[in-house]
Amino acid sequence: MQESVKLALVAENGMIGNRSDAYRGRSASIVGSRLGKRANRGRHLPAMLISMMIVIPMIVVLGFYAAAPARSAGPSPVDLGTAGNYVILAKSSITTTGTTHIWGDIGISPGAATDMTGFDLILDGSGTFSTSALVTGHVYASDYTVPTPSTLSTAVSDMETAYTNAALVAPDYTNQYAGDLTGQTLTAGCYVWSTGVLVSDGGSVTISGGASDVWIFQIAQTLNMGNGAAVTLSGGAQPSNIFWQVAGQVTLGTTAVMKGVILGQTAIVMNSGASLEGMALAQSAVTMIANNVYTPGTVIPEFSQVLIPLVGMMFVVAIVGKVRNQRKK
Repeated sequence: MQESVKLALVAENGMIGNRSDAYRGRSASIVGSRLGKRANRGRHLPAMLISMMIVIPMIVVLGFYAAAPARSAGPSPVDLGTAGNYVILAKSSITTTGTTHIWGDIGISPGAATDMTGFDLILDGSGTFSTSALVTGHVYASDYTVPTPSTLSTAVSDMETAYTNAALVAPDYTNQYAGDLTGQTLTAGCYVWSTGVLVSDGGSVTISGGASDVWIFQIAQTLNMGNGAAVTLSGGAQPSNIFWQVAGQVTLGTTAVMKGVILGQTAIVMNSGASLEGMALAQSAVTMIANNVYTPGTVIPEFSQVLIPLVGMMFVVAIVGKVRNQRKK
């Protein structure tokens, strides 16, 4: 400011010389620099604001559509009622040998606690449930203290209703692959077989679909998973949306991998090393030999549902940071 005043005084007095030229040059440089910065700032800020006005709504819209749940394919899920509170539920017996691991609650009714063998049950002080080193959860029996008997009775009734309702769903596919699912891929829908269904030793069946898609398998006879056979999931398919409604016995071979909710009218038998991600709901008995049984995992959103909003947020932060830097200059 002082240099500009000096320049004006020199010019007014007609003083021409090296000193006045120096002042004039320095003043012009300072003024020009400041004017240039203001001009640049003036050019950049409107562009930034326009970009933000365009980009931010686009990010919001893209994030909304990415996060919106996809339309489900297949029938409606089977309502399990209170039976869905148990990873294993049976009417007559639940037995295990070897080192079995169960994650979730198990229950039996009208069978009693003595009909559950191999668990080394420890009755809780409340008398309403037991615990076991093999079970990460509670163990319930019909002869435990109130309200356990009525709670189990309702759960068993809900299990039977779920079985009946699953059998009533109109089929989309009938007797597919003559009941041999080895090497096949099944998309969402209701499948019915008047025969038994099997997956051969060492073979696999792929259940392919989205996280909200539903599969119901109505099997009039037995379901046999061979030794080392596996149910594999692709595309985000969830075990909690897969229902095996089986009139005959369900047998999981040695080290077989099963996924889904088994609604068995008779027995469910798991041989050594077999695993089940789902539920074993049997209207008679569940028999295990050193198995892993656990409830289906929670639904995880598709990667894109998280990625797009995250990238959008990072982009907005970058724009805001750039605007702040421009203001500081």
